[in-house]
Amino acid sequence: MISANKLTYQYPAGKTMVYPDLEATGGNALLILGKSGCGKTTLLHLLGGLLHPKNGHVTIHGKDITTLSEKALDQFRGQHIGFVFQKSYFVQSISIKDNILLAPYLAKKPADTSRLHHLAKSLGIDHLLHKLPATLSQGEQQRVSIARAIIHHPDLVLADEPTSSLDDENTATVARLLLQLCRENGAALVVVTHDERLKSIIPNQITLAP
Repeated sequence: MISANKLTYQYPAGKTMVYPDLEATGGNALLILGKSGCGKTTLLHLLGGLLHPKNGHVTIHGKDITTLSEKALDQFRGQHIGFVFQKSYFVQSISIKDNILLAPYLAKKPADTSRLHHLAKSLGIDHLLHKLPATLSQGEQQRVSIARAIIHHPDLVLADEPTSSLDDENTATVARLLLQLCRENGAALVVVTHDERLKSIIPNQITLAP
């Protein structure tokens, strides 16, 4: 699970963001909505330890990550957090299968090929595993990103605008698959987006002020 309390962040230019307290438990999802410029991505990066808050605390799996050193934070992220970004960052020279298996490798966990094939089948990408990333559609790339985020059994999945470039059909499919896999794996899910289409899919919501 994840909780955040009294979080603030100060940008280098001087603007300070103040965020509402939030919580998401294992197997459940939280949708964070807001228009461009309201600090959604900044909040996601704070929750994932990619940025450090000016004040406040972020607790994941019982650990306050704001107290960790950079080295310990890197290790913690690899063990406990999965990321789904708006843009899929793949190593273009290796196969989809190897891109997915990079997550457990970097987390220093053994490669579980049976889990890989189970996830790939669940996401409808099992026929794509030996292809290169450049050959995939946007919807297929997002499904691969979900597999990569989930494969190492994280306690938390953080998704940044995961459906903004998808049509309505792929948006519903990708969002429901992400929810289903997080429930099955007992992972908390936090999605930040301006995509109003997700409001009917994820009922637990916070809207950030402009």
